[in-house]
Amino acid sequence: MKTDFKLTESEEKLAEIIWREAPITSPSLVALAKRELAWEKSTTYTMLKKLGDKGVVRNDNALVTVLLTRDELATRQSRDYIIKFFGGSLPNFITSFIGHANLTHEQANEIMKMIDEFVERGGNR
Repeated sequence: MKTDFKLTESEEKLAEIIWREAPITSPSLVALAKRELAWEKSTTYTMLKKLGDKGVVRNDNALVTVLLTRDELATRQSRDYIIKFFGGSLPNFITSFIGHANLTHEQANEIMKMIDEFVERGGNR
């Protein structure tokens, strides 16, 4: 299983169906992909294999189940991005983000509340 958490557009399209419908049989998934994406059976199985290789789903005995939820995938992709572009520094990311975006008072308060709750829980002990 690879740990590449970047999905192609096609992989994301199939993952969205799986996240919505799982657990689902692979024949049912093929039918949904044909109806919703106009994909042939071979395309669906190719994308399903790629998602399996990336550890997002499992296809076992024609039953497709989720191994990595949408939120878990987003968390891993976010961490990978911050490591790649900001040396793993969340403060550097936030500084860059705030410097290039209009942050509302409500958003700033929400971020401060999240930090306060993290500190109250004892951080990453």
